Amino acid sequence: MGCYSKNGRQTCAKPVSKMDASYIHNHVDLTITYHSGAKEEWGSQFQENGGRIISVKVVPRSIDHRGKPCSQTEDYLSLPIKNLQQGETFEIFYTYSVTFIENNKVKWSSRWDYILESMQHTNIQWFSILNSAVIVLFLSGMVAMILLRTLHKDIARYNQIDNGEDAQEEFGWKLVHGDVFRPPRKGMLLSVLLGSGVQVFCMTLVTLAFACLGFLSPANRGALMTCAMVLYVLLGSPAGYVSARIYKSFGGEKWKSNVLLTSMLAPGIVFGLFFFMNLILWAKGSSAAIPFSTLLGLLALWWLVSVPLTFIGAFFGFRKRAIEHPVRTNQIPRLIPEQSIYTQAIPGIIMGGVLPFGCIFIQLYFILKSIWSSQMYYMFGLLFLVFIILVITCAETTILLCYFHLCAEDYHWWWRSYLTSGFTAIYLFLYCCHYFFTKLQIEDLASTFLYFGYTLIMVFLFNLMTGTIGFFACFWFIRQIYSVVKVD
Repeated sequence: MGCYSKNGRQTCAKPVSKMDASYIHNHVDLTITYHSGAKEEWGSQFQENGGRIISVKVVPRSIDHRGKPCSQTEDYLSLPIKNLQQGETFEIFYTYSVTFIENNKVKWSSRWDYILESMQHTNIQWFSILNSAVIVLFLSGMVAMILLRTLHKDIARYNQIDNGEDAQEEFGWKLVHGDVFRPPRKGMLLSVLLGSGVQVFCMTLVTLAFACLGFLSPANRGALMTCAMVLYVLLGSPAGYVSARIYKSFGGEKWKSNVLLTSMLAPGIVFGLFFFMNLILWAKGSSAAIPFSTLLGLLALWWLVSVPLTFIGAFFGFRKRAIEHPVRTNQIPRLIPEQSIYTQAIPGIIMGGVLPFGCIFIQLYFILKSIWSSQMYYMFGLLFLVFIILVITCAETTILLCYFHLCAEDYHWWWRSYLTSGFTAIYLFLYCCHYFFTKLQIEDLASTFLYFGYTLIMVFLFNLMTGTIGFFACFWFIRQIYSVVKVD
């Protein structure tokens, strides 16, 4: 056990006195804090010296004993070993010390609270959430202004009957009422992505809710990931149902292809990336490699549980009547006028991901730091608040941009609504790249592949979730505004 300092950059947990040197931790200080059980019902079962352990703190040290007993005043890192040669031997004394501290003020059920109190930059996270809340209020005000003022005036004007001159007065978003629900190109793929996005969204929502309620304790390592995987498998039915309903509303008839793609596309991409990274770990002989039997178990969950549930959901989805739109679709598509720069598709999509990413990037930094720096993350309450803010921001941003495009008489909103909020995942990927090159010191090629492999999985799932949020927000918005307009 030890560390190595290189090129003047501190890589040890404790300050180092020499660079380009190895430090061997040959001593550990164990500080054990316990509750004696005094004045507690459970304390009667312990002897006089019994109790429940609240916390254990381990502090490694590198001490040059030189035959002397260890001292608490020794420097933490005072035994550097420089320029070791292969086959060279030397004598090292390994020691430890144990200190017991009785603390009856901290209950055993609240033993994790000190982690929350000791987490760094808590004020920054609260400031980030406050900033995100202000953005949400700003967007909500704009959406409310459109719905209650602009649209109210537009609808009142459109519904006026003034000596048959209505057709000449029509402009803006009402002009495209006969094309706004025209099925998009690649409707099969869009419905599949939406079904998978609903699956990821529900999984994330329920997992974070369980974590906030304390069901996923950090004492149970891997509980969060296990819960997420089990929920994803069990939520195959909503994915199949939503995909089938959307695909049927597009007039699609290839229901078998739709169900197969819904159950295979997203899980297949994730499993393929995961299997590739596991091959790298196998080749490196790493203990972190997943055993082949575990991979077979994951395949069994996918093929024997998730796929049948997706088929069941799709079965009920296709049995439902097709979604009825509030206005009829014209047989001949309307020509779209030339668009200005800010109403074109690509600039709108790029702008659409800025605000949602701005709401999460501070929390994203702490998540990446916890994952790649082996630190504990336990602030699920804050994470749940950020998730809710992200959902609202994605929905409102997409609605605003969709309204502006409809006013410009551009009715191609199906894919654009998905890509507008889904583009947040591109900013997520760029930030992960920035974090890799500025915060991490990874030089090994295999470790680089692992980092970007896991990043691609996260970005792909995030794109499915945010794109789905934006799509259904726009879908609801468009159905609302066209359902209250009188159309000849």
